[in-house]
Amino acid sequence: MFKKYLIYSLLGTAMGFILARIGFADYDEINKMFAFIDFRLLLTFAGSVAVLMVVSFLFRGRFPSQDKFIQPGTVPGSMLFGFGWAVTGACPSLVFVQLGQGRLPAVMTLFGIYLGVVLYRKMHAKYFLWDVGSCSS
Repeated sequence: MFKKYLIYSLLGTAMGFILARIGFADYDEINKMFAFIDFRLLLTFAGSVAVLMVVSFLFRGRFPSQDKFIQPGTVPGSMLFGFGWAVTGACPSLVFVQLGQGRLPAVMTLFGIYLGVVLYRKMHAKYFLWDVGSCSS
């Protein structure tokens, strides 16, 4: 069990290092990407999506399929996620890269993520009673 966590830790550290080196953890670079001022990160992001699409196609049928559905909150939730990413310069995984770099604003971003999760759970239980599904089913 320890070996598995060690491998995950090393892979996560390598990913964080790579993301930091190419600029995905830099607020100014993320801002340029979302404002369409500099296309370098946008093309990097699109390239990684294209590579994953090819890999998914190559491994098609080797993993059990899941019946996925689009919830009513998927589109507005995605827009909110993108807005938060543009404002803070970090998606949830990049917050930890920024914390590792010693960037103090990342603490507020992490707090905002936590607050958003708590508010979502409370609002979903009260207002949005749709099935959220599960990755483990």
